[in-house]
Amino acid sequence: MKEIFIIKNRSDIGAGTRGSDMGIDAIEIAAINSNNDYFARFKHLDLDTHNESVYNKVKAVFAKRIAFVCEQCERLCIAVKDVLNRDMFPIVLSGDHSSALGSISGIKAEFPDKRLGVIWIDAHADLHSPYTTPSGNVHGMPLAASLGFDNKGKAVNDVSDVTLASWQKLKDTGISGSKVLPEDLIFFGVRDTEDAEDHLIATNNIKNYTVAEYRFRGPEICLMEAKQQLSSCDMIYISFDVDSLDCDLVSYGTGTPVSKGFDPEEVEYIIKSLFDSKKVVCLELTEVNPLLDMKGNKMAETAFKVLDNVTNYLLK
Repeated sequence: MKEIFIIKNRSDIGAGTRGSDMGIDAIEIAAINSNNDYFARFKHLDLDTHNESVYNKVKAVFAKRIAFVCEQCERLCIAVKDVLNRDMFPIVLSGDHSSALGSISGIKAEFPDKRLGVIWIDAHADLHSPYTTPSGNVHGMPLAASLGFDNKGKAVNDVSDVTLASWQKLKDTGISGSKVLPEDLIFFGVRDTEDAEDHLIATNNIKNYTVAEYRFRGPEICLMEAKQQLSSCDMIYISFDVDSLDCDLVSYGTGTPVSKGFDPEEVEYIIKSLFDSKKVVCLELTEVNPLLDMKGNKMAETAFKVLDNVTNYLLK
């Protein structure tokens, strides 16, 4: 097994609620409190951030702080590319989910001629663009940027030229153009979407294994189908947003909690099963927000348990 390298990206400027920049520290505290030396076992890199930009006046209302998000995604892209170039396995721990565009771009920048599959374990589709976003928060846009989707047909916002220039720059992070084909994207647990996203999912036949379907049909069947669908892909990236978990069961310690999600063991099984394909080249864990956790540090503790277990599985 390849050596694991931890990339810590404490940026939360793509989110609408502050606090996910503390998520990595909360996860590390969870490890310390369980007497686990996880973070002493692996080499790591702490990325610089633009978190201070939250004090600036928002200019791009339909893509808040997008210029800084572009820079952050570029930083992460370079870091992921470098780790892959050294034949190591990057585990990315991020604040908010806008960073996923940086991780995906880094993989494609290192392997531009290889086909990338994406497994998105999340309550949200993150398929908005500045044209369609209801919030203006860029953490709802990383997949649209990765796919190269503007979704102008569902536009509800009059976007400025300055914002559009930054949006194009974001889409071109790492390498120009789209990084992922729609048929190479699979959702697990998505259950909170808007009309514009539903339109893209339907018109592009993007598969979403809902929590109900996953439980009714069984994990073995769903994961067998998912791996078959990505059989033409040379590599797979897994993104685990903790809001995919059932907030009522686990914790509300994430920026956009949604009820009726997965339990931690289900997410752990999904990740381990995909590791068995031997195609996974990067894992990302994101959106732990300890400031919103009403159960102490429960979300971070749960996320760390999943992280530790899947890491040990990967190293077998």
